[in-house]
Amino acid sequence: MIRVLLVDDQPLIRSGFRALLDLEDDIEVVAEAADGREGLALVKEQLPDVALIDIQMPVMNGIETTRLIAADPTLADVHVVMLTNYGMDEYVFDALRAGAAGFLVKDILPEDFLHAVRVAARGDALLAPAITRKLIDRYVSQPPPGRIGSGLEALTSRERESVALAAHGLSNDEVADRLVISPATAKTHINRAMAKLHVRDRAQLVVLAYESGLVTPRSS
Repeated sequence: MIRVLLVDDQPLIRSGFRALLDLEDDIEVVAEAADGREGLALVKEQLPDVALIDIQMPVMNGIETTRLIAADPTLADVHVVMLTNYGMDEYVFDALRAGAAGFLVKDILPEDFLHAVRVAARGDALLAPAITRKLIDRYVSQPPPGRIGSGLEALTSRERESVALAAHGLSNDEVADRLVISPATAKTHINRAMAKLHVRDRAQLVVLAYESGLVTPRSS
C-alpha cells in the first residue's frame, strides 16, 4: 500500500486529488494539511511514502517544507513531489534542489497523476516528461557557483555515463539500452553514483549533474 500525504492550501485541490487516489486499491491517503508547517508535522507523524506538496502556501511554502524534510535523516524514505501551476515555472528547479523527487502540474491527466505517484513511491525521479527537461534546461543555464567537480572524480567512467544519461531524463531501462548493459547493471551504476556523491535521490543526482557541468542544457 502506497501511503500519500496531501499538502495544499486549496481544499478543492486536496479533495479532488484525494477522490482520485481513494479509488485505487494500492494507494491510501493518510492525511491532509493546508500549509507547510502543518504538512511537515504530519510527515513526521505519518511517515508517508509520498508527500504531494504545493509550492506556494501560507505559513511555510512548499520549497522550505521540502528542504526541511530532505534535511531530516529520519524522513529519508519520504518522497516529495511538488505541485505547481504553469505560471510558477521559476520555482521548479529550486524545488528539485531542495530535495523534491519531481513535480507535477495541477492540470495533469488523472492517469498520469496516478502513474506519477507510483513512480515516486518506487524512489524514481519524475524527470522524464519533456516539460521537465525544458524547465531544467531553462533554470540551470546559470547554475550557482561552487559546485564544479562535486565529487564526480570519484565516479567510474560507466557511472559518469549513467549519471549523464539519467540527467537527460532516461529511465534505468533506457540507460541500459544506450550503454548496452542490463537494467540491473544500469541501476547499480546509478545507485553507486548516488552513494559516492551523497545525494538523497535520483532527482538530486540530476541537479548535481547539471550544476557540476557534467551535462549542460545545450547537451540536452
